[in-house]
Amino acid sequence: MKIKTKDIVLDTLQKENREISRDDLFELTHINDRTSYNLAVSELESEGDIILIKNRTVVLSEALGYVKATILRSSRYFSFARPEDGSADLFIPCEKMKDAIPGDIVLLNDIHEEEKGPAAGVFKIVKKGDRIITGMVERYKSKLSVIPDGSFGYSIPITKGGELKARDGDKVRAALMYDYHERKLYCRVLNIYGKANSARICADAILDRYGIPSSFSKGLRISARRLSEQPITDEEIAGRRDLRDWDILTIDSADAKDLDDAVSVTATKNGWLLGVHIADVSHYVKEGSDLDKEAFERGTSVYFADRVIPMLPEELSNGCCSLNSGTDKLTFSALMNIDRDGNLCDFEFCKSIINSKVRGVYSEVNEILAGDADAKLIEKYSPVKKTLDEAVPLFDVLKQNAKKRGELEIETTELKFVLDEAGVCIDVSLRNRGKSEEMIEQFMIMANQAAGRLAKEKGIPFVYRVHEKPEAERIATLSDLAQACGFRVNKIKPGLSQRDLAELLNASKETRYEKLMSMQVLRTMAKARYDFRPLGHFGLSLEDYCHFTSPIRRYPDTSIHRILSELVSGVSIEEIKRKYEDFAEESSKQSSEREVRAVDAERDTEKCYAAEYMTAHIGEKYHGIVEGITAKGIFVSIPCGIEGFVNLTRIENAFFEYNGTTTTTDKRSGISYSIGDKVRIKVTAASTALGTVDFELI
Repeated sequence: MKIKTKDIVLDTLQKENREISRDDLFELTHINDRTSYNLAVSELESEGDIILIKNRTVVLSEALGYVKATILRSSRYFSFARPEDGSADLFIPCEKMKDAIPGDIVLLNDIHEEEKGPAAGVFKIVKKGDRIITGMVERYKSKLSVIPDGSFGYSIPITKGGELKARDGDKVRAALMYDYHERKLYCRVLNIYGKANSARICADAILDRYGIPSSFSKGLRISARRLSEQPITDEEIAGRRDLRDWDILTIDSADAKDLDDAVSVTATKNGWLLGVHIADVSHYVKEGSDLDKEAFERGTSVYFADRVIPMLPEELSNGCCSLNSGTDKLTFSALMNIDRDGNLCDFEFCKSIINSKVRGVYSEVNEILAGDADAKLIEKYSPVKKTLDEAVPLFDVLKQNAKKRGELEIETTELKFVLDEAGVCIDVSLRNRGKSEEMIEQFMIMANQAAGRLAKEKGIPFVYRVHEKPEAERIATLSDLAQACGFRVNKIKPGLSQRDLAELLNASKETRYEKLMSMQVLRTMAKARYDFRPLGHFGLSLEDYCHFTSPIRRYPDTSIHRILSELVSGVSIEEIKRKYEDFAEESSKQSSEREVRAVDAERDTEKCYAAEYMTAHIGEKYHGIVEGITAKGIFVSIPCGIEGFVNLTRIENAFFEYNGTTTTTDKRSGISYSIGDKVRIKVTAASTALGTVDFELI
């Protein structure tokens, strides 16, 4: 892999570990081009990695005790910053902020411990974040201000004449301006989305806040349409494995339109032949094309309750790439021989053409598998009966193996929203996973595992899905909480295995702490991400893993399809390395960043829709369960899955003290609330704009 000039400079400084003159450093790096060296030094200084002293000597920022960090959130009196190295967040009092605001990358100094944790001050702003915010306009007396979404804990006044006809309660997009004379932030309204009490309007603002493009240019749509209208030629078919006679079906949710995976299962002498057939997106989206550049920039499709923001134009995602039944489709197939014990014996990846026999739906397949299907449903799935019959025993073996190796089954709450014709949320329920959902998941894991193993064995550049081992500090926190809940924690220590965490989760099942333990185990583990190195997947307990199965909606999958296409077509390993080493690293980094952006946007939007639903139920009473506790109050979930907050500090003549783990107790009355307690609540408020729901105990 080509080493970048900046990396050479940094490596040299780290080896020297001292302040060094620019000229001496240049000699030590052995960089031939002085211009590129000076540019690298300038960029590293502007990025905060090094400090230039009187422009003559160079030293690493960390060697002087500086820490690079991102400002996360701010109140009027203090802020918090998250160090780039992943260490604990740092408290910064307002007088040490140097005009930095959330989103800014800064260098911190004066790092020290205070009673409430580590604190610091801003040395300098390395890179200013986006000075554009979204929020809700509020009027106080005669003045308008914006209550920002996200990281600001205070409202920002609208500068005189900068309201753009915005009114109280409007959702707006605004530009931040800093008045250095007054040392105060102001904003100017750029556009008005509509009323902030609409979740649909808030979703529009969330897309802008996260910088997620909601449409495609006319040129990209035209390119996609031309590709979708191209017929599959005889020459193309001749160069592929023809699987059109196989009993293949897709299984997805009823409302899915981008069908990128199909399966087939056939009994063999020693077990099964599992076929996972994936839309051949890389055939249509060529490397370096405008469509490819756009897909790289987006990184992933984003799913809201009222819309999908696709990675690819709909002409591709819902058209020629989607594996619609009864239509010939170009695919990339993983054909895997699995023995009766569920072991992956051998596998083959090949370009193929399929014709899905049935457009399967999870709920329908669940009825088939449970033996509850009516004659009409049985008739629909009759063309793929053999595949479904063999899929069940194969799934049972794979699921059993997953449990044996310690695959973590973390219970998370996923909500299903029902909207009316106007886009207003009128119903919310918990989304349940049935056997068919789990079955498809296990089949996809097998294909992803096979692709990762192939890349690792061949030593080709690749984009792996990695999940590293938990850090010791987080394990200690989990151990303390689990012990407070009464669970055995002798195995919950550094070096723990997946089985140890799986045993803890299993012990918590059907107890009041089941959801708490699932959430804490999730917080304990590192976040899964993409990497060009095969670092393994801790949560799945797999050494080799990647994302191969969803190229319509994930760019990392498209990336590895492109690389594997070269491999199966006979391109040499050396040539693949030359072409894709830098690309694999770039795709891994970009895909990880875009995934985080999408997840955060989806989570924020869900909160808005949940709050919108609850605005129609103010004053109603529900039975609930205490799911979380803070120093100020308790989080309570109601049967539909929505969670609200009970502010205990507002209860007259009460003084609640939180024990830091599972319980808060009123020191005056002795009344206490613990995780898992059943309570009765009344809905008192809900803010669609803020995505919050408030309850009170009754």
